Amino acid sequence: MQIGIVGLPQSGKSTLFQTITKTHLDASSMAKVETHQSIIKVPDKRLDKLTEIFNPKKKTSASIEVLDVVGLHKGDSGSTQFTSNFLGKVKTNDALIQVVRLFNNELVPHPDGSINMIRDIDSFETEFILSDLAILEKRIETVKKQIQKMQDEKLKRELLLIEKCYEILQSEKPLRDAHLHDDEVKLLSSFQLLSVKPMLIAINLDETQINETGKYLEELAKKKLSKHTKALFFFGKIEQEMSELSEKEVEIFMKEYGIKESALNGIIREAYDLLGLQSFFTCGEPECRAWTIKKGSNAQEAAGEIHTDFYKKFIRAEVVGYDDFITAGSFAKAKEVGAWRLEGKEYIVKDGDIMIIRHS
Repeated sequence: MQIGIVGLPQSGKSTLFQTITKTHLDASSMAKVETHQSIIKVPDKRLDKLTEIFNPKKKTSASIEVLDVVGLHKGDSGSTQFTSNFLGKVKTNDALIQVVRLFNNELVPHPDGSINMIRDIDSFETEFILSDLAILEKRIETVKKQIQKMQDEKLKRELLLIEKCYEILQSEKPLRDAHLHDDEVKLLSSFQLLSVKPMLIAINLDETQINETGKYLEELAKKKLSKHTKALFFFGKIEQEMSELSEKEVEIFMKEYGIKESALNGIIREAYDLLGLQSFFTCGEPECRAWTIKKGSNAQEAAGEIHTDFYKKFIRAEVVGYDDFITAGSFAKAKEVGAWRLEGKEYIVKDGDIMIIRHS
């Protein structure tokens, strides 16, 4: 899974990237590369607990690739320029985090001269919609010509879909909220459209605004939030300071400021929700490992995440839920109380399932 972090200049985008990836680059290092990327481990207390119980040789967390996508700059007119180079980098991401600035700092002026949360969000949404309109307009022309040459039913279905999407975009609405079916999303994926990508709006506040998140969330809920557009708040300056502290010091720091959740944990939680993801575990003496799958995946599909041969040669899965396992205390006890069970390939894997895959 790849998540791109975007934002206007001086929004705190790079601060967020460095905080959640625990990378610390100076301004000159940041300026040398157009896209910074890092792999972050997904924090999961369940995996930590299982590691304590099994004491394996190795613990492997699920991971997410995070990109700090740079390239926005001020144009001659004074407004931010969304270049084709920048938009091209964004297209490869599975989901996006848009960092929006709400803190005031006279020493670091906002590029548009004032703080306006909705305006900044709309600036990206408008550019994404315009980009998608251009792509679909060109595709509609191509498909119509192809249909004239050959009456292909598949092309006709595609034309209906992209014309529907084109109308939605013309009404200035992103495609992520278009209630598309899975097969429609799959068809559109080849076009690398921007407005269809799930969006997490990360609002950057300072320490004076900790008690004001409620009013900002209410404004966002009225105008911007949906099933595929979520929001969270983070405190860039404070989070950056915490990223250099020990775990115990971070707990004290968060309690002092009244921060309930770190930016990393909040982003992981919301990203999993936006993308419809969940985790299952494999445990034993060699390794305890968390695996990421789509919600609704069956046992055979989960086995395929471990190894393609496990999918092809799947026989059955031995399964116990995380909570049931912790209550029982061991595989043997889980079997005694009936919490350990055999499941076939059509079994829908639940979040936190512990599985042993049997294959030929």
